[in-house]
Amino acid sequence: MRILHAEAATGFAGQERYIFRLMHALRERGHVVQAVCQPHAQLARELRQAGFQVDAMEMDGPWNHLKGLPHLVGLLRRGAFDVVNTHSRRETLLVGAAARLAGVPLVVRTRHLAKPVGSLLSYTRVPKRVIAPSEFVRRHLIDRGVPPGHVAVVPPAVDFPDPMPQPVLRAELGLDAQAVIVGSVGVLRTEKGHEQLIEAMQPLLGRYPHVHLVIVGGGDAALSRLRGQAASAGMAGRIHLLGARSDVPALLPDFDVFALATHIEASGTAFVEAGAAGLPVVGTRVGGVPEMMREDESGLLVPLFDIPALTAALDRLITDPALRRRMGQAGRRYCLEEGRFTRAALGERTETCYRHWLEELAP
Repeated sequence: MRILHAEAATGFAGQERYIFRLMHALRERGHVVQAVCQPHAQLARELRQAGFQVDAMEMDGPWNHLKGLPHLVGLLRRGAFDVVNTHSRRETLLVGAAARLAGVPLVVRTRHLAKPVGSLLSYTRVPKRVIAPSEFVRRHLIDRGVPPGHVAVVPPAVDFPDPMPQPVLRAELGLDAQAVIVGSVGVLRTEKGHEQLIEAMQPLLGRYPHVHLVIVGGGDAALSRLRGQAASAGMAGRIHLLGARSDVPALLPDFDVFALATHIEASGTAFVEAGAAGLPVVGTRVGGVPEMMREDESGLLVPLFDIPALTAALDRLITDPALRRRMGQAGRRYCLEEGRFTRAALGERTETCYRHWLEELAP
């Protein structure tokens, strides 16, 4: 197949990493895969460095839409694409519309967010089918009016270093093997729940002198706020805020427990990365998070904003090394050994969706 992915965002966060992994997976399966991005997009740079053809065009504002539509129609006709896959509203309304005008057989929209859907225009009018990262997102789309047969679930993929890199965290923080580290990885935004995690950890840090909380993630304003919260609790020396790190796989092996009190998630790949590293996980029962683990086997889930329940779940794992070990092993099986969230699985499942829908839509 000839496949074009379109993305209007200019950063390189979870959604863009998903596209990057998916394009690699589809290329490895023998397909011709290209992209269209904004000229200054980091995704465009990463894809070009990986050998993909990327066409650049401005996608913001009505003038760029008017100017870009004829160019895109020509590009899509010359490329004779079988599939155009968009990933957010902006490029769906532009590239997706151009794909319709160019007669591309299949236009797909991937929904990456857990937030409520507003207009259905970019789900039912422009694209012909939709991919969701979790059953939670699929159910929401159906509830909003997307026909059940038009939306499929393809779980996200994460990259698993094999073997895992040598751990660096305990040496960096001066902690010995007896220290129990509760770790959290996620961009420092309010909806990731770091403030609730610190609140839940506070009594445990007071109760157990060997316990430490490590938070990894970028976000200068939030970092300052969280440091203030840790200082106010008198726990600045026990709560370690590392900021953004590029060596997360080397940090995970030194965690004993992974925790994220997130408020909303379409899926929750951070839980998959932790599970693949053999860590028991603690999370909130929101969005697609329950689908990223086996509850009570590889991790524990608590209600959103229930601080006592979060404290109790963390306490249970902190004080029971055998339970941590069992849950970590179960998480590794679920996330890695069973092949649920691998790049290969992402490519295979997406290809299956494309082929099924192309056959279904064939004249």
